[in-house]
Amino acid sequence: MEEKIINQDIQEKVLKPFPGMGMLILTVLGFLAGICLCVFSILLFDGAVMGILLTVGIICVVVFPILMAGLKIVKPNEALVLTLFGKYYGTIKKDGFFFVNPFATGFNPSASGFMDELSADFQEAGKKGGSPGSGKKKSQSGGRTVSTKTMTLNNAQQKVNDVDGNPVIIGSVVIWRIVNPTKAVFNVENYNEYISIQCDSTIRNIARLFPYDTTESEDDEMTLRGSSLQIAERMKEELQSKVTDAGIEIMEVRITHLAYAEEIAAAMLKRQQAAATIAAREKIVEGAVGMVRMALDQLEEDELIVLDDERKAAMVSNLLVVLCGDREAQPVVNSGSIY
Repeated sequence: MEEKIINQDIQEKVLKPFPGMGMLILTVLGFLAGICLCVFSILLFDGAVMGILLTVGIICVVVFPILMAGLKIVKPNEALVLTLFGKYYGTIKKDGFFFVNPFATGFNPSASGFMDELSADFQEAGKKGGSPGSGKKKSQSGGRTVSTKTMTLNNAQQKVNDVDGNPVIIGSVVIWRIVNPTKAVFNVENYNEYISIQCDSTIRNIARLFPYDTTESEDDEMTLRGSSLQIAERMKEELQSKVTDAGIEIMEVRITHLAYAEEIAAAMLKRQQAAATIAAREKIVEGAVGMVRMALDQLEEDELIVLDDERKAAMVSNLLVVLCGDREAQPVVNSGSIY
């Protein structure tokens, strides 16, 4: 018979625990009372009374220290996910000092795997000759609590190909937080690593859909360079769809670095310079032609001088040379007749 495996979707249950300070005082007093019963039962009583008091004292000495294991501290902007004998027990979302079932333990796989990730980080840094933690910054929660603070994932720069096949270096930063601690610890193995991998995949997939830049000034096509805000918003939407099951909310995605890869950067720079030069020349020629037309029309209207077609062509040529030249024109003074 084939076994069917189902990924159980655990519903979050918010606990309302007892205040911890009162229970702390009670457990301390009970422990001290147990010690006193053991001592005074031996010194002051004998027979059955001593046996009863001694038994009660031993029970108090054993039970009350066990109850102290149920005292939990939750800091602001943190949550504590509890399990009881392998089953989900509940989640404490408010900060303070509380008492819960002493056999309930905090569960956070991301925190338990911190030393393993740190060791791997040192090994990777040793191979590359760098320092540990020089790549992506991992945010780890302290102890068994789950941090619900707003966190930043500085995604490392990665090389991707745009829609035209040009290699592009792109980097981003993701602002995120955990809104459902129960899903974060039960639905994924390590939510820090999970969001990092999903961020890499999302940026790579979105960057492949758009060109880095377009040479057509009138083209309304979205580009990585010209439409970074719109593309970052699209990255946010796609990344949010991937991490919702992990109880994570994506607050913002920003593109922090965007450039051509080194192997084509020089060629692309020349292309951009050529496009800019052509666009500038077009504006210069357009303006020069308008100025020449205005000069000829003004001369004809004021009837200052009558020019035939040949001299008009010469005048147009001279004016265009003066207006479109890169260097300042040197005037030539004609002391004789223009004819």
